[in-house]
Amino acid sequence: MGSVASAELIRGLYDYHWWANRRLFDVAAGLGEEVAAREVGKQFSFLTLRRMLAHIYETDWAWLQRWIGASPSPTKLPGDEIPSLGVLRERWDALEREQRAFIQGLTVADLARVVTYRNTAGREFRLALWPLVQHVANHATHHRSELATMLTVSSGSPPPTDLVVYHLLRTGQMAP
Repeated sequence: MGSVASAELIRGLYDYHWWANRRLFDVAAGLGEEVAAREVGKQFSFLTLRRMLAHIYETDWAWLQRWIGASPSPTKLPGDEIPSLGVLRERWDALEREQRAFIQGLTVADLARVVTYRNTAGREFRLALWPLVQHVANHATHHRSELATMLTVSSGSPPPTDLVVYHLLRTGQMAP
């Protein structure tokens, strides 16, 4: 891949990212607000399905803000302020539209651009955009795996979100 990721590879990664997020969100939403707000276990990064989903949302939101130069307050992320899955879905859909516009417009030159940002502890960092964009999709993969386990505990096995399943579905080699 060299020193800069291709814009096409990033677009494909994010198409998968949005698909996998929606797939698990839909299962959680189908269980209802009560189940989504119930504590599943202390072994997870976040105790409830709703809070885990809100974390994926707030992380995507914070990083998009950093990429466009509008660094959010390092200590104030929106996940705790989301009262329901319905509100979360509205915000998530709006965020996905913003992300799509940003990702679709990326060029190799954009991916090489250095982004200066502060983490949630307030520490400043500088990295090219391309590893930051990759980080967000990878970060969500970690939490989607936790979410899949939480869904299994709450309701049985969720649908697969493997990258290869996404590609097989897209190419018609696997039925939805």
